[in-house]
Amino acid sequence: MSLIGTLVGYALTLFILVMIVRMVLDWTAQLATGPSRTGRARELTHAWTEPVIAPVRRRLPPLRAGGLAFDLAFTVVFVAALIVRSIAFSL
Repeated sequence: MSLIGTLVGYALTLFILVMIVRMVLDWTAQLATGPSRTGRARELTHAWTEPVIAPVRRRLPPLRAGGLAFDLAFTVVFVAALIVRSIAFSL
């Protein structure tokens, strides 16, 4: 296992964890009935992940289904990060 592959793998693991936190915070903000207390954490997770997700979102807009919108760009980036992480750790 190479050092660079390991470092890239760990960086992608951290990125995936931040994406999971972003997803949970976005869901709780959507489900909350009162004022949300997760504003700063949401700002941080969006600041860290949006530079990667935004270019994909320009090519792949959210899928509308009635009153819901599914962010396919988030899903594509998440799956791609999982695949690249597994490749990086196997180097």
